[in-house]
Amino acid sequence: MITSIHQPNYLPWIGFFNKIAKSDVFVIFDDVQFPVGKKGFFGNRNKIKTTSGELWLTVPVLDRSKCKNFNEIKINYNGWNEKHVKNIENFYRKSPYFDLYYQDIKNLLLQEYDSFSELSTELITYFVGVLDIDTHITHSSKICKGVDLNGIDKIFHILKHCGEPWKLNVDTYISSDGPGSRRYIKEEDFKDKNIKLIWQDFEHPTYNQMYGEFISHLSVLDLIFNNSKEIIEEVINV
Repeated sequence: MITSIHQPNYLPWIGFFNKIAKSDVFVIFDDVQFPVGKKGFFGNRNKIKTTSGELWLTVPVLDRSKCKNFNEIKINYNGWNEKHVKNIENFYRKSPYFDLYYQDIKNLLLQEYDSFSELSTELITYFVGVLDIDTHITHSSKICKGVDLNGIDKIFHILKHCGEPWKLNVDTYISSDGPGSRRYIKEEDFKDKNIKLIWQDFEHPTYNQMYGEFISHLSVLDLIFNNSKEIIEEVINV
């Protein structure tokens, strides 16, 4: 069984879903600390394309400085979701597949959620369905309930137990190939556990896009609004 793990993200980019698509089980890492002041952090924000370039869509959160976990972080409902819906409509309403997805996305964004993790999970689950990804999704908070572990020990606990609902054992783990992962994930540790470690080497493809020169690393919204199911499948499974 192939497994991957990732923190909740808002309107994730296509590399996020590429990792899910290559997994049998995907674990939303929701009981780890929400980063405080981390530059380049995409967890509660992502980008769409506009007539003048990229536009950040950011979910304002409360008590970020108090070292809370993703599933404990509350959202500041100050009107941000209405603004996001308006921006999405303004810049994508002329895209060829806008009408297929817009109303669903609008309905999801205009709801109020108990935590940032809940919002992210609802959106991720929706996009997994749109992208026809057949992967089991679960949460680390479920797997690690009552367990006090951190770092690589927590990862191995998740890998040991995440397949239990489906009577599956993990033999392969896909990890993001970023500096954060490389700091604490060591290949020899996985060899000792008889788990194959695969570094996600995602080369961003191009696809149909509005407004001139192609921009990569946007929210998955940009892909689904502008492309057919056939092209979406090729891009996600590259």
